[in-house]
Amino acid sequence: MAKEKDKKELAVSEKADKASKKDAKKKDSSTKKQGKISRWFKDLKQEMKKVVWPSRKVVIANSIVVFAAMLGFAAYTFLLDKGFLWLLEKAISGRS
Repeated sequence: MAKEKDKKELAVSEKADKASKKDAKKKDSSTKKQGKISRWFKDLKQEMKKVVWPSRKVVIANSIVVFAAMLGFAAYTFLLDKGFLWLLEKAISGRS
């Protein structure tokens, strides 16, 4: 009986050791993860300082160019659509 009791106590203590090791690993990994996250934000801050932001004048000029290009492509697409519609109507009606 004493041997069985000793074996049970040994098994329980081994389980406790394994559990404490797992807890220690979890703490280490969470600390490492926090270190990685804080390092990422520090690196991000450094990179953002290196960015050359455009001036207000450049942003406005680029926005005007983009808007004008959009209007041009919209007009081109509209004219193509109307042209194909006209051709389709002529083909369906059979008139020349």
